[in-house]
Order: sequence, then structure tokens, then C-alpha cells
Amino acid sequence: MSECNSCPSNGGCDKDKQKCMIENNPLNKVKKIIGVMSGKGGVGKSSISVLIAKRLKELGYSTGILDADITGPSVPRLVGLKDKKVISDGELMHPVDTDDGIKVMSLNLLVDNENDPVIWRGPMIGGVVKQFWTDVLWGELDYLVIDMPPGTSDVALTVMQSIPINGIVMVSVPQDLVSMIVSKAVNMARAINIDVLGVIENMSYITCPDCSKKIKLFNGESTTKFLEEMNLKLLGEIPVLNSVGNLSDPTYKNEDEDLEKVFYPIVDNVMKSLDK
Repeated sequence: MSECNSCPSNGGCDKDKQKCMIENNPLNKVKKIIGVMSGKGGVGKSSISVLIAKRLKELGYSTGILDADITGPSVPRLVGLKDKKVISDGELMHPVDTDDGIKVMSLNLLVDNENDPVIWRGPMIGGVVKQFWTDVLWGELDYLVIDMPPGTSDVALTVMQSIPINGIVMVSVPQDLVSMIVSKAVNMARAINIDVLGVIENMSYITCPDCSKKIKLFNGESTTKFLEEMNLKLLGEIPVLNSVGNLSDPTYKNEDEDLEKVFYPIVDNVMKSLDK
């Protein structure tokens, strides 16, 4: 049975305590957990997970990132943790701290070679995800951001059922096909009674370098219609920016005013949605 007193959802959870599959480490005090999900890969989910965590840390909150995308663990490289490893004290694993103080747990911080493929079946991957929650000493955190596996696989289901997520942020790009795929992920979260905070539309437009006009690459009306039909909030739109694509560059430093202008309000919207 879940240790409810150490659960971030304690007091706002409608789960039957006797049937709850969530196990919590009583040594961890995590206040709020944000899942970042996408209907498919390649839409910038991991980059946005990292950007959310970085912004929360900039705002003064103690923050961690749990990389639950076991077969595509890109978070360590995105936060500049290449060649660093997790330490274990024999009972618990200790996450690695980034230079700006974000705690990170990822499979790539455990393996010898980050380029080696993860050739595991679903149950083993799901077991690792659970351990990243129960067997890691996260300590006291204001926010834990989970970079979830893409799609609606059994691993995504394991994350939702095994970790007390307070809300899901859905990442998409503005195409009709992707919207259909996203709807499956949204319905999956809602079926498990996890609040979908809204959608972040990545690669939403490009900005003309001469006149600063927004140029939409796809029909914006279809996106609006999709959000209305699914009763989803648009948390914000992110244009195509080099600063997002260059997160994994070891020399990366965010000096992009456009990114700050569009992304800071998105994180504000996520925080406000969690507080409702």
C-alpha cells in the first residue's frame, strides 16, 4: 500500500488506498510532480522537460528531473552531465546534480557507454522506472519534472500508475496527424484520473528575421478546433529557435530573449494550472 504521508498527491487524491499501486520512499519529500508527455517522439518533449526544470530552478525552487524515457534517455546530455555517474550507498541511488543545482536521474547516468542500446522488454523497463522513484534519494524538492516515454505504451502506463503525478503537460507539434496521436495520450491520462494541465505547441511557427512576423507552417485553425474538442488549454506556443535545438551543446548558454519571452509565461501557466 502507498505511504500516503510522503505522497505529493496526499490530500488531493481519489485513489482507493488499498488498491493504490504507488509506493513512496518516506525519505523523499517531493511537493509537486509534473509529467511531460507526447503522443510520439521527435516533438521536443525532452528539451521542454529540461527547459521547464531550468526555469523552475531560476525561480528559486528546488528541482529534479526523472528521465523515464528509458530507451531514449537524452536528459543527461541536454543538461551537460556527459561522463558523470550516479552513486549508490548500497541502499539508495543518489541523483547527479547539474552545475545549476538540478537533481537528475537517468539510465545514461548508470551505464558505461551512453551509446549502448537498451535491449530490454517492457516489464524490465517498467521496473527501472519504478526504482527511479522509490530507490532514489531525491530528498526535499519543490518540483520533480518527469520526462516520460513517448506514446501510450505499457511503460507510460507504468509511470502514471507508479508515480504520484500531479499533472501532465502534453507536448505536440501543429499537425493534424499528431493531434490525433496526442488525443490518445490525453485520453490515456484522463482514464487514470491524472489531470492534463494543457498542451505546449512546439515548433509552432518561425519568425521572419526582417519584419518579425510570425509565419505559421501549418493551419492554426485545426489546432484551435482540436483543443476545443478535447477541452484542453493551450499553455503556450514555442517557435523554431536555435536555442532549443542547441540545448545539448556543451557551450550552451541561454541568452535568447525570444525564448525567454515565449517560454517564461508557459512555465507560469503550468504552475498556475498545478495550483488550481
